[in-house]
Amino acid sequence: MSQYGPNSKRNSYQGDPSCRSCTDFKTWTKRQRDALHMSSSAAGTNENKQQIPQVETQNQYRDCPLDKNELGRATWGLLHSISVTIPEHPTETQRRDLVNLMNSLAQFYPCEYCARDLRNELIKEPVDASSQHNFAQWLCRLHNRVNTKIGKPIFDCSKVYERWRDGWLDGSCD
Repeated sequence: MSQYGPNSKRNSYQGDPSCRSCTDFKTWTKRQRDALHMSSSAAGTNENKQQIPQVETQNQYRDCPLDKNELGRATWGLLHSISVTIPEHPTETQRRDLVNLMNSLAQFYPCEYCARDLRNELIKEPVDASSQHNFAQWLCRLHNRVNTKIGKPIFDCSKVYERWRDGWLDGSCD
């Protein structure tokens, strides 16, 4: 079995409920409270129940580890920003670097099942870094396939430059 294949066990957090980058913040905090509750019940005391932290999910601290949703949003933002700012006609080295970037994400992304899904997507539709336009459109299609899987709306790929480089035509980004 390949060290980094679709079935690799590379990420030690796989299946670990304490992994912040593998779940959303609300689920993670509930699991932490449940674990604390179970440990206090197992110890036969009820005094720890009153010390279970009540976490406000609307106002997360900015200096905490990213959860799965925050990590995804930040990653997609970076990738889309790269896709619309690379040279219009990347050199062979730049094209290779873009392919390597996506392959590296598919190997080292902190959310193991997200990384595995990306590896599978890269097999289905390999990176197209032949031009800025083609890479931006390829990435948008990839993002839309992920959004479909997680029940989010798809994005109109004809608007990638408006969304990620130039700003909306209505001037709301000015």
